[in-house]
Amino acid sequence: MYLDSFETDRLELRATTQDDADFLYQLLNSPSWLKYIGDRKIYSTAHAEAYINTRITPQFKRLGFGNYTITRKSDGVKMGSCGLYDREGLSTIDIGYALLPEYAKNGYAFEAALKLKEMAFSTFELEKLCAITSKDNIASQKLLSKLGLESKETITLPGDTIELMLYTINKTNS
Repeated sequence: MYLDSFETDRLELRATTQDDADFLYQLLNSPSWLKYIGDRKIYSTAHAEAYINTRITPQFKRLGFGNYTITRKSDGVKMGSCGLYDREGLSTIDIGYALLPEYAKNGYAFEAALKLKEMAFSTFELEKLCAITSKDNIASQKLLSKLGLESKETITLPGDTIELMLYTINKTNS
């Protein structure tokens, strides 16, 4: 079993389920997702449902954590996602986040990621986290630094050619 939701002052982070397929389809095809994260080939709600079934749900069952849908508590609006990912090519769990453009620059990504970082070390008992971002994603780099992660190297993920910045933080340094 896994922890399926938790809250911050303004947000609820809830494990992404089939109920989020329409939203996930929208998020994964937003301009900033496509530019900074990449095309996940989610071209319909049905593709999003399959992605949830094959990628998101199995990781929750295996590790007890995964991708969370970010909802604003004041009005119930789904704004983005934040998660802890077991990603091929990385030696430790990756923290990631994305918001629909209309919700960016309001501190929501930082608030969600900070809570998830705290949960990673306290509840999920991870010893280290990493994050990856493209060299031109300055906003993400600033957020990761604000979270206490440090960039010391670049990597290229398997099957890709784009060099990414790798950020890390140890539990003892958080």
